[in-house]
Amino acid sequence: MGFGDLKSPAGLQLLNSFLADKSYIEGYVPSQADVAVFEAVGSSPPPELYHALRWYNHIKSYGKQKA
Repeated sequence: MGFGDLKSPAGLQLLNSFLADKSYIEGYVPSQADVAVFEAVGSSPPPELYHALRWYNHIKSYGKQKA
């Protein structure tokens, strides 16, 4: 699971493709991998990367629980 620079368009595109058929980075429940990638992304992906945006908003909804 290497996405490169998640602040770059190429890295976000890789993340978007990876999440096309997945809800989480690893497994079937939120994990520390999701937290690490969420923090690396930093801000909401653009709307055209809808898989990454869906995942980002879902992980964001956990708020302080994600820590």
